[in-house]
Amino acid sequence: MPLQHSEDLAAQELSVRVTEQLDAECLAAFENFSGEQASYARDHRDIIARFGRFPHRNKALGRKSTKEELAYLAGDAPTYGQSPVNN
Repeated sequence: MPLQHSEDLAAQELSVRVTEQLDAECLAAFENFSGEQASYARDHRDIIARFGRFPHRNKALGRKSTKEELAYLAGDAPTYGQSPVNN
């Protein structure tokens, strides 16, 4: 989980590999396990691969959003509990 919060693409790639392995192991061991953790890791990784950072953090970190980030945030982008008011 901490790897998913990193804005470093290498950390995100590691997060995907680790959670895919964890999902596979847990699916084999627990019959009621959903196996969806890796999909969240891939979602986080894809945002970093696209923008190099999490656009929904821009307001909180005082960063200026790009036009592409603003368009992304105006859509149905995940905000992970943060209020991404356009800046």
